[in-house]
Amino acid sequence: MADRIDLGLTHVALVVSDVDASVEFYTTYAGMRVVHQRNDAGVKVAWLSDLTRPFVVVIIESGKVEWPLRPMGHLGVALQSRAEVDRLCEQARRESRSVHGPQDSGYPVGYWGFIEDPDGHTLELSYGQDIAFTVKDSQRGDQQ
Repeated sequence: MADRIDLGLTHVALVVSDVDASVEFYTTYAGMRVVHQRNDAGVKVAWLSDLTRPFVVVIIESGKVEWPLRPMGHLGVALQSRAEVDRLCEQARRESRSVHGPQDSGYPVGYWGFIEDPDGHTLELSYGQDIAFTVKDSQRGDQQ
């Protein structure tokens, strides 16, 4: 395995109060699944991925989350349609989660809504954000 290396941005780590509750949330709302889990000296850790690229959200269990990602600091997930953004925001409301939106902010931001995970971290659900094409265009020098 010494000849295998990862390059670039590989993960974001979040402290959570309950790994199992966070796994359920990110499975439901972000389409992720556990790709690795372990117990490090009594601390539960899980790696979550949507399997679309080599990137994981590492969740690390701690007794208390002191600095959750708040609305402008957030994780963002692209969905298949506006209807899917609407459906998941409505589901979050029924579960009494804090929800902002959805709203349409036009190009390149698209249609989006914020929902709060079990520890107060913010997850953005979006449709129509032009991330992949914006990155590709910037590599060609077509930045806007």
